[in-house]
Amino acid sequence: MADKLLAGAIVPIIILTILGTLPRAVVRGSRVVADEVRFAVIGDSGTGQKPQYEIGRQMDVLRKKEGFGFVLMLGDNIYPNGNPKLFKQRFEEPYKALLENGVKFYASLGNHDVIKGGPGELEYPGFNMQGRTYYSFVEGDGLAEFFALDSTHMNAEQLGWLEAQLRESSARWKIAFFHHPLYSTCMKHGSSLQLRACLEPLFVKYGMNVVFSGHDHVYERLKPSQGVYYFVTGAAGQLRKGNINREDPTFEAGNDSVNSFVYADVSRDSFVVNAIGLNGEKLDEVSIPARIER
Repeated sequence: MADKLLAGAIVPIIILTILGTLPRAVVRGSRVVADEVRFAVIGDSGTGQKPQYEIGRQMDVLRKKEGFGFVLMLGDNIYPNGNPKLFKQRFEEPYKALLENGVKFYASLGNHDVIKGGPGELEYPGFNMQGRTYYSFVEGDGLAEFFALDSTHMNAEQLGWLEAQLRESSARWKIAFFHHPLYSTCMKHGSSLQLRACLEPLFVKYGMNVVFSGHDHVYERLKPSQGVYYFVTGAAGQLRKGNINREDPTFEAGNDSVNSFVYADVSRDSFVVNAIGLNGEKLDEVSIPARIER
């Protein structure tokens, strides 16, 4: 029923209520900035091991400095199989400081999550999925709209929902996040060509700006494809050293030597993405131009 409503032309505030979220301004100290959105991105994070905890600490250091309000999760949130019994050790404890300070996490599912944890993760309040494997939400008073997708089980129903949502979106910036990358130079997994054939035409047609994926345990920025910027950021818990193929023509920048996460600062005219390493070092920075309005 809800999906049918989402596909129709209904008042935007109703859409946001159904999805269980309303646009929120960024809060920095006592100053509220309604036209700016700041967030972090983590992928393949849920190991419960030391690198995950260290990344969590670095994220909190950045939160105190920059004031971001939410985190996108790119799947494989709870290794090895999404077992709800591991939520505390592999999510709540590594990100305790962030959670205690009101930072929200929006999850998408990875291939490891669906083995046992599909239903558990979908209903888990900490992941804000509200029973859905795919959903969207808006931030910054309509500045940015985020589309969480289920790349493990892509089907016609999900594609139809996505097209309807993109068609109705009036956001300045459109951001998709999901597990399997459409573009990746990595030698372990690499690009998901079948998924690319399904999603890329919609991304290009409806002006998707940025796509974040995980699955490959590195940080990688690909050369823009038809106006869309693609990032792989799957090293927030796992790490696969030496896996990037820097000779691949789609490669732009990357790091496969340290664990990392991504931080983004979005305003009306700019979208700045930073990759941050295990010790807080900046690994990469890129400023993405806004599409020309016609």
